[in-house]
Amino acid sequence: MKPPFPALGAIIDLDGTLLDTVADLAAGINAMLDEFGRDELSIERVAAYVGKGTEVLVHRALTGRLDGRAEPALAEKGVEVFYRHYARENGRQARVYPGVREGLAAMRERGLRLACVTNKPQVFSDALLQRTGLADSFEIVVGGDALPRRKPDPLPMLHACDRLGIAPRQMLAIGDSVNDAAAARAAGIPVLVVPYGYNEGRPAESIDADGIVSSLAEVSDWLAEPDAQRDS
Repeated sequence: MKPPFPALGAIIDLDGTLLDTVADLAAGINAMLDEFGRDELSIERVAAYVGKGTEVLVHRALTGRLDGRAEPALAEKGVEVFYRHYARENGRQARVYPGVREGLAAMRERGLRLACVTNKPQVFSDALLQRTGLADSFEIVVGGDALPRRKPDPLPMLHACDRLGIAPRQMLAIGDSVNDAAAARAAGIPVLVVPYGYNEGRPAESIDADGIVSSLAEVSDWLAEPDAQRDS
């Protein structure tokens, strides 16, 4: 499918797309590492580790490698400790990216129904959206532990489509990483990416997507007129 997209709804990622949350994540990760007597990581290193969910983030932080796998008992304890600290840090330093509030408002004004689909655990996702004033923009939020599989599997996006009663071809996915794009492709949903997120240090141009938008404020430029959306 090529633009303009006849979308009736949009599925939007959270960390790295709506919100810059890396400072909160780094605070939680470094508090975990401190309990284990390990050196802290820079914010830049933590940002490169974000994108595949909490468990992968903890494995990477404990091993210092993108493909690292810590010993199971250590990783399990690491996740437990990280959750304890992150519950305190979640939303404390997070900031809404430029153009997000305007973009969400413009999509809603066009009649799009919005879902947030993220690999962040549900309890942290709900709290973060509330604390940053974005919760009311979304009809549904699907966290990374809400279903048996998470992105890059298409299940969370298909689940969002089903709950909104919108066919995948009439949705639009927006994210910052290869996981978002892969999930959308597998679900049959057109996908746009933003260039400012946490794609494991890789440029947005390397992602298999239908286009790049500098901010969510540009998304409306990729949408068909409302009459065309309803007729598609």
